[in-house]
Amino acid sequence: MRVAERRVRWRRLRTTLELVRANPTGRIALKVFIAVAGALVVAIGAVLIPLPGPGWLLVIAGLGIWAVEFHWAKRLLGFTRRHVQRWTRWVTSRSWPVRLALGTVGLLFVCAVVWLSLKVGLGIDVVARLLHYLATN
Repeated sequence: MRVAERRVRWRRLRTTLELVRANPTGRIALKVFIAVAGALVVAIGAVLIPLPGPGWLLVIAGLGIWAVEFHWAKRLLGFTRRHVQRWTRWVTSRSWPVRLALGTVGLLFVCAVVWLSLKVGLGIDVVARLLHYLATN
């Protein structure tokens, strides 16, 4: 999709939102819809944070939904965007060994979270099963 087409779509969306907000009932309905939709996406993202997957991405997407209607969410989304961009610039300016170390720490953290989630949530101790498998074979 070209940039011009995206601009036209955003303009249509803004016009539609302005038309809905012009009506008092529409304004309240839009606010309630945005609040519920954003809360649902944030809640799903929060549940997925300890699991491998797009937990934080969904939380940020929920903030994006809320930012359509709520000023505090727009500010928080801007704050988050600035810090993620700053972190990304910092990491990409480091040498490959530092990047590798950061990636390894991140991978170990995700593995620990998955292991704890499986052990506490489902009662499956993957490490104990792996050690038992290695000892018996």
